[in-house]
Amino acid sequence: MSSLSITTIQTNLHWEDKAANLKMLEAKILSIQQKTEIVVLPEMFSTGFSMQPAMFAEKMDGETIAWMKKISSKKNIILTGSIIIEEDEKYYNRLIWMLPNGEFGYYDKRHLFGYAKEDNFYAGGNKRLIASVKGWKVNLQVCYDLRFPVWARQAPQKNETAEYDVLIYVANWPDKRSIPWKTLLQARAIENQCYVVGVNRVGNDGNNIYHSGNSSVIDPLGQILYQKADDEDVFTITLEKDTLVNTREKFPFLKDADDFTLL
Repeated sequence: MSSLSITTIQTNLHWEDKAANLKMLEAKILSIQQKTEIVVLPEMFSTGFSMQPAMFAEKMDGETIAWMKKISSKKNIILTGSIIIEEDEKYYNRLIWMLPNGEFGYYDKRHLFGYAKEDNFYAGGNKRLIASVKGWKVNLQVCYDLRFPVWARQAPQKNETAEYDVLIYVANWPDKRSIPWKTLLQARAIENQCYVVGVNRVGNDGNNIYHSGNSSVIDPLGQILYQKADDEDVFTITLEKDTLVNTREKFPFLKDADDFTLL
């Protein structure tokens, strides 16, 4: 059975300072010594969770996409995280899945955080992105999506027991609501019988909102393999496919799931 190595980067972010964030993150990524295949950055990693997209949005041929291509190629990794993108006169909180060869996929955050008026400034997506790497399938989502289990739910498969194997959330999730963050990450792992990787930022943002991180890696039974609060941390872990397969074979709960269609 194959394995998959993932590195999480939990970091403070320079508020609305793209150049400083890219410089800082480049140094952290290039310093990774362990073998890794995917590096996960927080939500809006180049700016912080900004409600000023008109000031900071880029096109898909912009500086940050070019930076991701450079770093991904240089380290021979898949690099993922979300940034502010302008397209067709709309703004998106867009997660990029950048491959070492410069090809990429993307996912536009579907559930916009109305409590912070994100829905006043950004357009929501309507398609999930499930990427493939080394025989693993990876479902990619952003922050507030975590509160909506239907959007992450394993869809019934005719020839397979599961639609995906790893569920990744990138986030700027405040410390005041850290209990839902930690609890729902475990719930998504248990109900979908998958690994869950949640990467959050730390520190105060420009609105003086504190983020405690609690970036986590959770196995298909809901056991916490890694969790880090408050401090910056670069952590690499290897996920084992046989753990996933054995869990699903021993507890074949997915076959009893309700049939549904995502519209």
